[in-house]
Amino acid sequence: MTGRRTGGPVHDVCRASLRPRGRDRDPALRRFLADSTPVVAGGRAILLQIADPVVAAGVRRHSDFARRPQQRLAHTLMYVYAVVVGTPHDAAVAAAFVHHAHRPVAGADDVDRQLWVAATLYDSALLTHRLLSDPVDAERAEAVLRAYAPIATALRVPPDRWPGSVAAFETYWADTLARLQVTDEARGVVRDLLHPVAAPWWVRAAMPVERIVTVGMLPEPVRTAYGFAWGPREERRYRRTLSALRALRTVLPGALLRLPGPMLLRAMHRTAARHTRA
Repeated sequence: MTGRRTGGPVHDVCRASLRPRGRDRDPALRRFLADSTPVVAGGRAILLQIADPVVAAGVRRHSDFARRPQQRLAHTLMYVYAVVVGTPHDAAVAAAFVHHAHRPVAGADDVDRQLWVAATLYDSALLTHRLLSDPVDAERAEAVLRAYAPIATALRVPPDRWPGSVAAFETYWADTLARLQVTDEARGVVRDLLHPVAAPWWVRAAMPVERIVTVGMLPEPVRTAYGFAWGPREERRYRRTLSALRALRTVLPGALLRLPGPMLLRAMHRTAARHTRA
């Protein structure tokens, strides 16, 4: 894979990832989308994605979780920021990375799977904002749903497959959750993700918080299917952790909350440049 903009797939991705006309005219929405609060739910989104057996098999067989479990999370966040708040070129580069990674994975470009991946990112972002920041009203939820549509279309999901309203999304979400099946391959990925042995020290230091938040934010049937122990003690820890994160968020300046996006985009373009030179 290269970061070049020539060639059919990247051109098509760039067209598919163009932001809806008028979105940038709403500064409040743009600030909402650029806020890094949903980073907290990155693990939750991945666990939901791999609760689909096809996704789990691809991740387990073709990813580098055991050695670098934080890599998929970082790449997922890069993709979201590039497509949702980046330029069309950012979106094209991010999608090219994804398509290159999916090339050897059987079933990775299946529309239903890609739709589910995009849906977990939208749902996790909205849930995190509701838990850690200001309430999200119906109008804002609809606007964010529209803003997240390019995440799906850049993954080659036909535009008409992305739910056209929050009500339609909730119907799709409930139907898909009911069909998920957590496999042993998914549980193996979770062990690597939530209990990284070879990860940098700062990743390991953050894992107790990441684990309780990731597991606590899962829908109860999915949490049970993974076999996570969850009772009153875990629930209390989860609530205390959310309270601490909310308090921390209130004292952080907005510019700092929006900083991870540009940092991830710069890292993405550095990686693309290395691939281009290779």
